[in-house]
Amino acid sequence: MSAMSAGRSALRMGPAELVQAAAMARRFYLEGKSKIQIAEEFGVSRFKVARVLETALERDLVRIEIRVPAELDAERSDALRARYGLRHAVVVESPADATEDALPGSPGFAGSAPTDPENLGEVAADLLGELVNEGDVLGLAWGRSTIHMAAALHQLPPCTVVQLTGVYDAGTAERGSVEAVRRAAQVSGGEAHPIYAPMLLPDPATAAALRNQTGIARAFEYFDKVTVAAVSIGSWEPGISTVHDMLSDEERAHYASLGVAAEMSAHLFDAQGRRVGRDLGERCITVEADRLRRIPEVVAIAGGLRKASAIDAVLRSGLVTSLVTDTAAADFLLSETGTAPRPALDRADPDD
Repeated sequence: MSAMSAGRSALRMGPAELVQAAAMARRFYLEGKSKIQIAEEFGVSRFKVARVLETALERDLVRIEIRVPAELDAERSDALRARYGLRHAVVVESPADATEDALPGSPGFAGSAPTDPENLGEVAADLLGELVNEGDVLGLAWGRSTIHMAAALHQLPPCTVVQLTGVYDAGTAERGSVEAVRRAAQVSGGEAHPIYAPMLLPDPATAAALRNQTGIARAFEYFDKVTVAAVSIGSWEPGISTVHDMLSDEERAHYASLGVAAEMSAHLFDAQGRRVGRDLGERCITVEADRLRRIPEVVAIAGGLRKASAIDAVLRSGLVTSLVTDTAAADFLLSETGTAPRPALDRADPDD
């Protein structure tokens, strides 16, 4: 409707009606007053206030525009949330020149999240600021995305921060998960409980011995107290899954034969979200899947077309309640056909 026709439409109301409608609309939409408060002020019934506000909309006296920051895609976010039964889904515009992050220690690794507002880590940091409350226990799992997110944190309520997994490489711990835990604790002013140990060990006995070490055991004691967790997702291919890259060729072939399609916090999943290769967990320093499932809010941070299938698999597992992703992955997830995935908020183990 043009400005001129809009004006003529509104002017069909009498001048007194027009002025009153504008005043009521201002009270309701701009000042946040209730219809009852407006009715008392103008000496009319709340039903009349409702009719006036409705008429103001119909006659274009009031225009409601829903706007979110340009880097957020509200429509895809809502569609993704509904499709997977998520509590929160935030879709960020994919940069035109997006590339996968390199591993810590490699030439392409960035120690902090890019300042680009489209970056997943920065948006995830803002989401975490919304979800974490004072007194919560925040758990951070190993992952490039969670490292970027921690670097982008600017505000958190006072909370305890615990590391949920070992690191990719003990030699890069100070630039990885340990630093992420320290950074989050520094921002919140709470305690930090890092884990100075590799995620994957040569055998179950070594892993068990490490779990009993004082510092690591103290961190594990907090796992059942975690209220909000941030995790990353990897697809089963080189450079996209830290676990994949830590295994031998023979081990990779073995787990591939089991149908592994995704990895999260050293837990492996097939395309339907079922856990496979559970024996790997015996060699890992990580939060157990059943403990992860009991955490009220588990936020996964992952994007890119190369990870889209893996994101789908992990969402089907029911271990994740919220997701921060990008338009490239979202378009794939929303285009999937066939059986609708189980809602993520169903916390029952799909393997039972």
